Amino acid sequence: MTIKPLADRVVIKMAEAEETTKSGIVLAGAAKEKPQIAEVIAVGPGGNVDGKEIEMYLKVGDKVVASKYSGTEVKVDGEEYTILRQSDILAIVE
Repeated sequence: MTIKPLADRVVIKMAEAEETTKSGIVLAGAAKEKPQIAEVIAVGPGGNVDGKEIEMYLKVGDKVVASKYSGTEVKVDGEEYTILRQSDILAIVE
Protein backbone atom coordinates (compact mmCIF):
# COMPACT_ATOMS: atom_id res chain seq x y z
CA MET A 1 0.00 0.00 0.00
CA THR A 2 1.27 3.51 -0.74
CA ILE A 3 0.33 6.87 0.72
CA LYS A 4 -0.38 9.68 -1.73
CA PRO A 5 -0.76 13.04 0.06
CA LEU A 6 -3.25 15.63 -1.13
CA ALA A 7 -2.84 19.39 -1.66
CA ASP A 8 0.13 20.87 0.27
CA ARG A 9 0.75 17.84 2.46
CA VAL A 10 3.95 15.82 2.77
CA VAL A 11 4.54 12.28 4.07
CA ILE A 12 7.72 11.90 6.12
CA LYS A 13 9.39 9.06 8.00
CA MET A 14 11.08 10.15 11.21
CA ALA A 15 14.65 9.07 11.99
CA GLU A 16 15.10 6.55 14.80
CA ALA A 17 15.53 7.95 18.31
CA GLU A 18 19.04 7.81 19.73
CA GLU A 19 19.66 4.73 21.88
CA THR A 20 22.82 6.11 23.51
CA THR A 21 24.30 9.53 24.21
CA LYS A 22 27.57 10.70 22.65
CA SER A 23 29.35 9.72 25.86
CA GLY A 24 27.97 6.15 25.64
CA ILE A 25 25.19 6.26 28.23
CA VAL A 26 22.30 3.97 27.24
CA LEU A 27 18.96 5.80 27.38
CA ALA A 28 15.76 4.35 28.80
CA GLY A 29 12.67 4.41 26.57
CA ALA A 30 11.13 7.42 28.33
CA ALA A 31 14.36 9.43 28.17
CA LYS A 32 14.67 9.20 24.38
CA GLU A 33 13.99 12.51 22.68
CA LYS A 34 11.59 12.48 19.75
CA PRO A 35 13.68 12.95 16.59
CA GLN A 36 13.05 16.00 14.43
CA ILE A 37 15.00 14.95 11.32
CA ALA A 38 13.00 12.97 8.78
CA GLU A 39 13.07 11.78 5.19
CA VAL A 40 10.41 12.90 2.71
CA ILE A 41 8.57 9.82 1.40
CA ALA A 42 5.84 11.46 -0.72
CA VAL A 43 4.82 15.01 -1.72
CA GLY A 44 1.36 16.30 -2.63
CA PRO A 45 0.71 18.25 -5.84
CA GLY A 46 0.30 21.67 -4.20
CA GLY A 47 -2.08 23.90 -6.15
CA ASN A 48 -4.79 26.16 -4.80
CA VAL A 49 -5.09 25.71 -1.02
CA ASP A 50 -7.42 27.99 0.98
CA GLY A 51 -7.46 30.51 -1.86
CA LYS A 52 -3.67 30.70 -2.15
CA GLU A 53 -1.47 29.15 -4.83
CA ILE A 54 0.97 26.75 -3.13
CA GLU A 55 4.17 25.66 -4.90
CA MET A 56 5.74 22.47 -3.59
CA TYR A 57 9.48 22.90 -3.15
CA LEU A 58 10.18 19.61 -1.34
CA LYS A 59 10.94 16.42 -3.22
CA VAL A 60 11.05 12.73 -2.32
CA GLY A 61 14.31 11.82 -0.58
CA ASP A 62 14.93 15.25 1.00
CA LYS A 63 16.12 15.19 4.62
CA VAL A 64 14.14 17.76 6.58
CA VAL A 65 13.64 19.18 10.07
CA ALA A 66 9.97 19.12 11.06
CA SER A 67 8.13 20.89 13.87
CA LYS A 68 8.31 18.68 16.94
CA TYR A 69 4.60 18.03 17.54
CA SER A 70 3.08 18.71 14.13
CA GLY A 71 1.26 16.42 11.75
CA THR A 72 -0.70 13.22 12.05
CA GLU A 73 1.04 9.94 12.73
CA VAL A 74 -0.17 6.94 10.71
CA LYS A 75 0.91 3.31 10.51
CA VAL A 76 0.88 1.61 7.09
CA ASP A 77 2.13 -1.95 6.55
CA GLY A 78 3.93 -1.87 9.91
CA GLU A 79 5.82 1.38 9.14
CA GLU A 80 5.14 4.65 10.99
CA TYR A 81 4.79 7.84 8.94
CA THR A 82 3.79 11.42 9.67
CA ILE A 83 1.56 13.44 7.34
CA LEU A 84 1.92 17.22 7.70
CA ARG A 85 1.63 20.43 5.72
CA GLN A 86 4.66 21.69 3.84
CA SER A 87 4.55 24.80 6.05
CA ASP A 88 5.30 22.59 9.09
CA ILE A 89 8.71 21.74 7.61
CA LEU A 90 11.27 24.08 9.17
CA ALA A 91 14.37 23.35 7.07
CA ILE A 92 16.02 21.07 4.52
CA VAL A 93 19.15 19.30 5.81
CA GLU A 94 21.99 19.16 3.30
